[in-house]
Amino acid sequence: MSAPRAALSWSSGKDCTLALMEVRRQGLAEVVTLLTTTNSQFDHVAMHGTRDRILRAQARAVGLPLLNVPLPWPCSNEAYEARMAGAVERLKAQGITHVIFGDLFLEDVRAWREARMAECGMQALFPLWGRDTGALSRQMVDDGIRAHLVTLDPARLPADLAGAAYDHAFLDALPEGVDPCGENGEFHTAVLDAPCFAAPIPARRGETESRDGFVYADLVPLG
Repeated sequence: MSAPRAALSWSSGKDCTLALMEVRRQGLAEVVTLLTTTNSQFDHVAMHGTRDRILRAQARAVGLPLLNVPLPWPCSNEAYEARMAGAVERLKAQGITHVIFGDLFLEDVRAWREARMAECGMQALFPLWGRDTGALSRQMVDDGIRAHLVTLDPARLPADLAGAAYDHAFLDALPEGVDPCGENGEFHTAVLDAPCFAAPIPARRGETESRDGFVYADLVPLG
């Protein structure tokens, strides 16, 4: 039986990158497109703040088309669900039956995603679900996923870590109570290189700014 055709929910970060690698390694699905939501006001990935140019460079690096869903800012739940429903209909028209998510252990988030997908006639897949995040974070670094912190919650992490490399030194220095994968929203990352990338994405660290209670570090693509 052939693997189902799937879209991968792509945030630009480490978890979705590893999810893509795991799905391909295990043959769980044929990933045929990336699905991303962006903030239409700032032209950045929603929540992560990753620039659109880096997002599109990532899609080229993994060799997949990108279905971008622009969201208004601020965005109500009703607006989000309406725009996502439209995107899902486009996916279904391509014969896509599954959507892959990189979630790790938040039961309420998983239940919400599963319910929304079921309403649209789709099935959600969670290839990283339930893994120990301490071991998983080290695996990401050892596997060659090169990421940087692009968003952090300054109530949980020092603000000067915005833009820092997601590496063993960062993991060693994490304050107690901070999930090493940032699953509780402590931080978000953007990936510049990984084994599933055809080539690294050249970028430099840009300006850091605070807004809406978070600290954002810009990654500026080079070339």
